[in-house]
Amino acid sequence: MNSTRRNFLKKSAALAGTILATSALESFKEIIFATTEPADPTKPWYGVGIDIEKCIGCGMCAKSCKLENDVPQEPFYFRSWVEQYTIKNDGTIKVVSPNGGIDGFAPSVPGDDTFKTFFVPKMCNHCAKSPCTQVCPVGATFESPEGIALVDDSYCIGCRYCIQACPYGCRYIHPVKKTVDKCTLCYHRITKGLLPACVEVCPTGARIFGNLNDMEGDLHKFLKEHNCQVLKPNLNTGSKLFYNGLSSEVR
Repeated sequence: MNSTRRNFLKKSAALAGTILATSALESFKEIIFATTEPADPTKPWYGVGIDIEKCIGCGMCAKSCKLENDVPQEPFYFRSWVEQYTIKNDGTIKVVSPNGGIDGFAPSVPGDDTFKTFFVPKMCNHCAKSPCTQVCPVGATFESPEGIALVDDSYCIGCRYCIQACPYGCRYIHPVKKTVDKCTLCYHRITKGLLPACVEVCPTGARIFGNLNDMEGDLHKFLKEHNCQVLKPNLNTGSKLFYNGLSSEVR
């Protein structure tokens, strides 16, 4: 009878371990492929990881993005920017992003009234089912074979539908071209085997660029080793921008 009981407990423990392992794998898969898996798993399908715990708010990412991609230097035109979140002792939240974080940050709340503060880099989420692509009336906004959301200036009519549809506030009208502009993950660089400018200049390694189809790559490793989340998961956009250390205060 004792032998039977021991066997039962061993089998139960083994089954529980299998269920937990399977559950973990399924959760990991759901994080990466939130809506649709890539059409061809043998080709690159790019995404980005951001480690909020490593971001120091230096603004180098936003500055390098402007320089690399000829983004207008005036404030309010950004492909990539950094926000400072300060949670006060009374629970209220203050969010600031002076000049996109390019010039750094000063304390926005007196020290004795600050519960905690942290920095959150923002950029296009390069969604697998991007709302911006769905609403474009002329097909100017499209997804590249590598899963990058791009804009064809020669088709864009500046109607702003995509700007309104983007839930992450990642698009603007270029003041000179009068067409929509946004983050391209430095498409001109990554197609040559280079890193996006914002990833290359980050002094703390807070940004991780990679191929989601590469099971041994840096991005997969980052997702496996951290508890990553996406912004506004309830919208089911299939965001490919993954955050570690994402607090509920971030929107």
